[in-house]
This record gives sequence, C-alpha cells and structure tokens, in this order.
Amino acid sequence: MYKAFLIKYAEIGIKGKNRYLFENALRDQIKNALKNLGDFVVTKEQGRVYIECPDGYDYEETVEALQRVFGIAQICPVVIIDTIEWKPLTKAVGDYVDARYEDKNFTFKMEAKRGDKNYPMTSPEICIEMGAYLLKRFPEMKVDVHNPSVRIMVEVRNKSYVYSEVIPGPGGMPVGTNGKALLLLSGGIDSPVAGYMISKRGVTIDAVYFHAPPYTSERAKQKVVDLARLVSKYTGPIKLHIVNFTEIQLNIYEKCPHEELTIIMRRYMMKIAEQIAEETGCLGLITGESIGQVASQTLHSLAATNEVCHLPVYRPLIAFDKQDIVNIAEKINTYETSILPFEDCCTIFVAKHPVTKPSLKVIHHSEKSLEDSIDDMVKTALDTREIIVVD
Repeated sequence: MYKAFLIKYAEIGIKGKNRYLFENALRDQIKNALKNLGDFVVTKEQGRVYIECPDGYDYEETVEALQRVFGIAQICPVVIIDTIEWKPLTKAVGDYVDARYEDKNFTFKMEAKRGDKNYPMTSPEICIEMGAYLLKRFPEMKVDVHNPSVRIMVEVRNKSYVYSEVIPGPGGMPVGTNGKALLLLSGGIDSPVAGYMISKRGVTIDAVYFHAPPYTSERAKQKVVDLARLVSKYTGPIKLHIVNFTEIQLNIYEKCPHEELTIIMRRYMMKIAEQIAEETGCLGLITGESIGQVASQTLHSLAATNEVCHLPVYRPLIAFDKQDIVNIAEKINTYETSILPFEDCCTIFVAKHPVTKPSLKVIHHSEKSLEDSIDDMVKTALDTREIIVVD
C-alpha cells in the first residue's frame, strides 16, 4: 500500500541558517541506512524528507532501518497522490481510508498542511471539507477533535500526501554533525550504551579496546567486536583500535600497590586512548562510567583518571542507575552480548580491596616505580595495535 515515507525531524528545525547542513546530513544518513535494502530515492523539501520506495521492498525491514537513524523524530508511511485538485484529492483520501481501515467504526480528526499558501483553500477549510466528505462516504466514522482514535493527515504541496500512522524515530541529531570522539569500549553493559548515547547527539565515534592475552581470550575480543557491530547499526562504521595491554598491566601489577591497581591501569588506558584520539582527529574520549557504580567510579577515582587527560572526557551515563543503563542496552540489543561470560582485562587484574578515595599524591608516588619502562611499553602498545573497521 505504501510507496513512500514522509520523515519528520524535530530539533533540526530550530537550527536557523545552518539547518540545511543538518537536513543534508540526515538525508545522507537515511540513504546510508537503506543502501542495502533497495533502490530508494531520498529527497528533502520544505522541512520534510521524503523516501520513495522501490517495487517489492520489505516494509518491516525498512522501518526497522529508519528507526536506527538519529535525527528522525517520526516515520510516516504515506500514499502519494499525483494531484492537488480537490475532487480527485478527496476521492483518493477516501480510497486510502477504505483500504487502510476495514472496520471504520472509529473516531477521527482531520489535519492538513499546505506547502503553498496560495492554494485556494486554507488548512482549516481543507479539514472541514475533507472531514465532511469522509463522514458522507463512511457514515460509521465519527469526528472527535479532542481524543480521536485516528488522525488523518493531508499535506498539499506540489503533490498531495495522506497518512494516518506515525511511527516514532530515535530522535537526536544526524551522525556526523557534531565531530568525532573515541569510545573506550569494554565487554560490559555500560560502554556500548555510552557510545550509542553520544552518537545520538550527532557525534561520529571510533573505539578502543584493551586486550590482555593470554589472560583474556580471543572470545572476549570477539565479544567486543560483536558489540561494536551492534552499536554501528546506529552510529555507522566504527574504527576499532585493539590495544595489547598485557605487558603494561603486568608491569603495574608487579610494581604498584594492589589496592591502586585499577586506578593506575585506568590512568594508562586513558593516556593511550588520548594519544589514539589525537592521532585520529577525535575531539574527546567517551566512557561508560557512572558515579559510584564501582570503586574506580567514585568522584575521587574519576578525578584521578581525569588528571591524565587534556581532551574532555564525556560520560553520558554519569548519573544513571544500573537499571536505566540495562534498559537502554536491551533496547539497542547489546545486553545479551554484554553479559556473555568472557573475561576482560579489568576483571582479571582487579584488586580484592581497591581504593575508593585515591590520593593523587600517593598515585604519583606509586607511578614513579614505572618510569624506567612504561613509556616504551606504551609506545609498543600503540605501534602494534590492530585496527578493525566494524560495520
């Protein structure tokens, strides 16, 4: 029945003179999302984006793909009517209602929008006359302007469009409109959600994963690749940097107090991540940290890890409860992968009683024991990293 979709955006509409840049980015993201599903034609016009569908396209698959495109507020399956003349337009709208609703015992409200203000009827007049026509053609239908069960929308532009179904989109801003940042991606629940949420604000993301063979297995590494692939359904291709962290971790384990292991390891992860970010044009780091969730995420611990970074560190989950994070992970389909029982480098070397209020003075003193070798180890880790483009 539907040969096209009308795409509505929300926040893009308040962007003033730069709005066209965001509209173009949204159009390009839609094209990218649909490129493997058929020969769709995507155009923009007067605050709307239209998608013309090829013959034989899969409706459900197309809607699912569009619901992963940030910047889309609403997805409206539409019937295109190749006329704006009143009599054929009213008949076509009636035919749409007849085909769409087998049982017409429902309340409805007409809504109308004109693209051309010179059209001989105003929007309220279109609603009144179209509503009267539908009531005459389908007497079982009833008007309810306050709480209708069906809203029938007609838009009159160079063609006419009719629809009555509005499917929610993901919202946010089109990916690529707000720079690029580097996600510290582990195999847990939180970091994939953090990447999703930052990307929803228009940020392109790369990612880094710290691997510690033989203490972490190839299955643990594959789990992270799989998580990156799930997140990339929303973000577009992700360049994943896989850093061998074993030598650095063992060095810290051997030379530093065990209650400080997590903090010091985290500091070196942030240092390495920042170097990768600077090399790749990223404007900040992204982590899945939430205040107080674990010992390394108290305010004192976050301050200790922040100290090593010059770039900003974005923490979109900072005030979330764990269940809030789990809910989003389930929504974006990363949760079941995240809970697979494959160890990561943090859990292998975690201390039994980690410090929760680390002193920077003490941390600096502990790190002096690493000075003779740690810089070379960091350089080796960066030089030998594996890079995978996940899409």
